[in-house]
Amino acid sequence: MANKAKLELIASMFIFGTIGIFVRHIPLPSSMIALVRGFVGAFFVLLFVYLKKSKLDKAAIRKNFVMLSLSGAFIGINWILLFESYHYTTVATATLCYYMQPIFVILASPILLKEKLTPKKVICVLVALVGMVFVSGVLQTGIPALSEAKGILYGLGAALFYATVVLMNKKITNISAYDKTIMQLGMGAIVLSPYVMLTQDFATATLSMTPSLWALLLFVGLVHTGVAYALYFDSMKDLKAQTIAIFSYIDPIVAIILSALLLKENMGLYGVIGAVLVLGSTFISELPEKERN
Repeated sequence: MANKAKLELIASMFIFGTIGIFVRHIPLPSSMIALVRGFVGAFFVLLFVYLKKSKLDKAAIRKNFVMLSLSGAFIGINWILLFESYHYTTVATATLCYYMQPIFVILASPILLKEKLTPKKVICVLVALVGMVFVSGVLQTGIPALSEAKGILYGLGAALFYATVVLMNKKITNISAYDKTIMQLGMGAIVLSPYVMLTQDFATATLSMTPSLWALLLFVGLVHTGVAYALYFDSMKDLKAQTIAIFSYIDPIVAIILSALLLKENMGLYGVIGAVLVLGSTFISELPEKERN
């Protein structure tokens, strides 16, 4: 069972790591992509739960409804910002900015979760921040161009919103991972719907789309959301949290490699150093610390 779970986890992380490649080729506003992703993903996970002959825990959903709705909205905003980041900077840079999320959680944990900020975590935060300086290109070319700066800020904004979701999820209790995901994806899409309708010409955009673009958009919703989340949560029941945390770094590694191979996005020496510092520090921050007697 453990080997099957590891394969499922690896597959889900690989799928997550390819989403930037697909989003870059969908000429739609990020809010519309996020909206479709939420609805299609929620429907697929709901179907997956039904096929497993499980039932939604309505009592648990009612108990956590406010937090589920709010965190779902934040997931939608997080997707919008991440997709915008892909359009303004490289997939590699956007992904690295997004992986600052654990650092934001570490910084907020002492205040919101009353967790101790250990020396190791402080060092990891500082190293990650230095890594982001390298990734931004400031040391090499000075202040980044407006487009690049926007991409970096959007990526960091996405990380901040996802860190907020992580912290909120710690307050959502006694509910299965599947029920939580269905509600958060669905509520995220529902909350985004009025915003998309008010800010985008949804009808015109959809009517002008070619079959190939529809295929790409539905692929992101079905595979990068529905299938990936189903595999991810199915693997969780047979794996330790530490194993899941370590394997999650397959996602950014795949994204960085594919951006170089398929999109010809060269990170350069400074970018590589920054990537090592960001991913290395966040990885080490998730390793358990030995308790002193």
